[in-house]
Amino acid sequence: MILGFDPGRDKCGIAVMGLDLILDYHQVVPAPEAIAIIKNLCEQFAIATLVMGDQTTAKTWKKKLQTELPASLPIVMVDERYSTLEARDRYWQMYPPKGLSSLIPKGLREPPRPIDDIVAILLIERYLKTQTTNN
Repeated sequence: MILGFDPGRDKCGIAVMGLDLILDYHQVVPAPEAIAIIKNLCEQFAIATLVMGDQTTAKTWKKKLQTELPASLPIVMVDERYSTLEARDRYWQMYPPKGLSSLIPKGLREPPRPIDDIVAILLIERYLKTQTTNN
């Protein structure tokens, strides 16, 4: 199992996905609760790798995670560029608009909630793509 982590100052996206691409968990959580939730997920699922975005607050978060999580859990940084735009499209694939909102042009639609968890899903997928191209 792979845990995807989109770190942020106020909120973080977390996702857990198997190598079979089946999504077991995804949630947007307050930043102060993120490490406790990640620890809990590591106990709940057999997490083999933690992948996280490499942008804004990544270095600080990586240091925190390395001190709080078992040293045996690899933390891999993944290119996070354009992931928010991609996550917006993915949100509408996962949750198609209904009613009047379906009439709004796709480019103008704003997801009704934070999509950091969907970014975490995309980070896992990006990581898996690098693994298949490297093997």
